[in-house]
Amino acid sequence: MGRIGDGDVHAAYVEFRAKESDKCLSAQCIYCQSVRAKNTSRQRQHLLECPNYLAAMKEHNPDNPILHESINGPPPPPTPSQPKPNKKRDHDSMISGFQGEASVSRNFPIPKPVLERDFQMSVQLNPKISVGVGIWGQRNWVSYISGHWNGRWGKGTVVPGGQDSQLVAPDLSTHVGSNYLLQTHDHPPAYIAVKNDGWRVGPREVLEKLDNPVEADEIDPKTYSFRIYITMETGDPRYLHLNTGMWVGSGIRRGTEMIYDAYRII
Repeated sequence: MGRIGDGDVHAAYVEFRAKESDKCLSAQCIYCQSVRAKNTSRQRQHLLECPNYLAAMKEHNPDNPILHESINGPPPPPTPSQPKPNKKRDHDSMISGFQGEASVSRNFPIPKPVLERDFQMSVQLNPKISVGVGIWGQRNWVSYISGHWNGRWGKGTVVPGGQDSQLVAPDLSTHVGSNYLLQTHDHPPAYIAVKNDGWRVGPREVLEKLDNPVEADEIDPKTYSFRIYITMETGDPRYLHLNTGMWVGSGIRRGTEMIYDAYRII
């Protein structure tokens, strides 16, 4: 098992392959954009000294183990009077809810979520409108011209007038919140309200090019990450199953077009 806090290490980095020929991944700190080879121990050491990361943890996650180690130093190794805990017993206790009933988790295993590719969508975008720097940061507004979608449960068009509300961080990482309508090809058509929430992150020079429709066409999608969480709502009886669904999406930018694949969580 990994060290305590390794999950926090991985959450603080975006992994990417700098060149197609590279055999190893690189990792970029999302707090200061430092890039290094993917190595958990070295990434952890960087976070112990990264002022941006430590400041963010002090404000938003004061119990973060890496922050504690930066302030107090590494925890002392166990002494003979402090035997190592029984990791299996602790793990069984966590799963079953209390010690001594681990057989419950073995008899009734918790199902693992599965991702199933469900639909693809393409949207043509208007030029972004800068709302300016507000209380949360730089806010941009991007409206939808049109679009189309198709998937396992239907196909249709994207109703003009949807929009992205973008919040851009100083490092150009961009939080995207989207609201728009899908129209099905049924007769009569059904209308489905969709909400996306996610982040586009990567090296600064890549994100700068993505903001330019001409240069965005030439950017390798593997050099940045655009991930979203998707929910849908409709009152049409033919599509009520969408109301209780959950999806995650992986998107790319192509000129003035945004494309993403959506995977249903089952």
